[in-house]
Amino acid sequence: MSDPTSAIQESPYDRSALRPRILHLGFGAFAKAHVMAFHDDMLRRTSGDWGVIAVRLHSGADELTQLDEAGGVFTVGEMSGAGLHLREIGCVTGTLHARRDGLPALLSRIADPGLGVITLTITEKGYCLSGSALDLAHDGIREDLANPEAPRTAIGILAQGLAMRMATGAPGVTILSCDNLPANGHLCRRALLDYAGQLDPKLTEWIETVCRFPCSMVDRITPAMTQASRQKLEAALGRPDPNGILCEPFRQWVIEDSFAGERPQWDLAGAQFVADVAPFEEMKLRLLNGSHSFLAYLGALADKETISDCMNEPVLKSAAQKLMLDEQAPTLEVPGGVDIPGYAADLIERFSNPALQHKTTQIASDGSQKLPQRLLAPIRHHLGTGRPWPLSALAVAGWMHYCRGASETSAALPLNDPLAERIRSIAGQSDGTGYVDTLLSLTPVFGDELPASQDFADKIRSAYDDIGSRGVINSIAASL
Repeated sequence: MSDPTSAIQESPYDRSALRPRILHLGFGAFAKAHVMAFHDDMLRRTSGDWGVIAVRLHSGADELTQLDEAGGVFTVGEMSGAGLHLREIGCVTGTLHARRDGLPALLSRIADPGLGVITLTITEKGYCLSGSALDLAHDGIREDLANPEAPRTAIGILAQGLAMRMATGAPGVTILSCDNLPANGHLCRRALLDYAGQLDPKLTEWIETVCRFPCSMVDRITPAMTQASRQKLEAALGRPDPNGILCEPFRQWVIEDSFAGERPQWDLAGAQFVADVAPFEEMKLRLLNGSHSFLAYLGALADKETISDCMNEPVLKSAAQKLMLDEQAPTLEVPGGVDIPGYAADLIERFSNPALQHKTTQIASDGSQKLPQRLLAPIRHHLGTGRPWPLSALAVAGWMHYCRGASETSAALPLNDPLAERIRSIAGQSDGTGYVDTLLSLTPVFGDELPASQDFADKIRSAYDDIGSRGVINSIAASL
């Protein structure tokens, strides 16, 4: 028997009234499931004209063409144990691809004085950062600075578009990062100012004066589409939708209230406009993302394919909740009105959603970039206060075991990480204490301070040995 499915909710607003007032750069699965869903919901509640231009820079031209052929309309399916809730998203009025349509078309759209907001989901790599500043040694950035009128990186393209706005007297624009990156607005602003500073002091001053870069915190679990999920969507719709996406019902968007001009009324769709996003970012990074990484590495080692599979293992489920409440929550400045135990319970319910099929190996990707904020920052807090952190130690040690490329039953585990080549080299040379200590010397991950702490190094070594000798589930059970 197929899952219960609701009739599709079609877009009730007049799409012909929409104008290209928002440009979304990096139009992929998460943008469809999150940013566009909020925007579509807003349009259902207003008579606004905020249309969206969907943009990609390098890959995905065929997918944008498919979206054009569908008139810009696609389906979002919200999956839960109760079935599949379908909704039509109709806020996209056109698409642009830098290679398919040519760079001048994209730059002209950024320079259009009618454009008010640029939203971004370009992933952390798209900002070309080194720490909290632009990586001027980045190959793409160096090439763009050498030929600024024909840029290829997102930062170079944005800067050139802003330069064209300045030259034509167009107003400033709001550039809103929706990437899962702490202080994303501040980092985006810094990257663009650093880039502009290499070319034109007037552009730097103009960006600082008239453009705004609000931070935002986004949350909606959106697993990668598979053949099975495409078939599920097709069966529910009664037709294929190559542009459709499946996700969880939950969604959250917290946005810093700092806009260069008119602000879309996303709050009508449930978004929160706040003075400071940072406390919400930290809460999500540590409670949701930290426990996700905990489950991803230890669950994958224990041959759990998905996060919901982990929730069917009582030890993993109990440990995830205990990690949130006992080791992550005490490190937070909790935003006013937030119920942390309730938030943690909601996370466990979301993780238990059997329809998501969110693979542990998918969440395990890019661990060298995720660990510092999700797990190591709370550990630093505990080292300073003397609080215990046994589950956090197991999570870090679990990452180290995962990096060796095999589960407890020798099933292959993919290592998708910017430092993958270096990590594989370390794994091929040693195991045990030597392997742990060499990984701890990876400054981009652990910095200098943590490995110098005897307490930290000893606990990670002990947790690594414990997993190796007892196995994942027994090691976690002992820590509980």
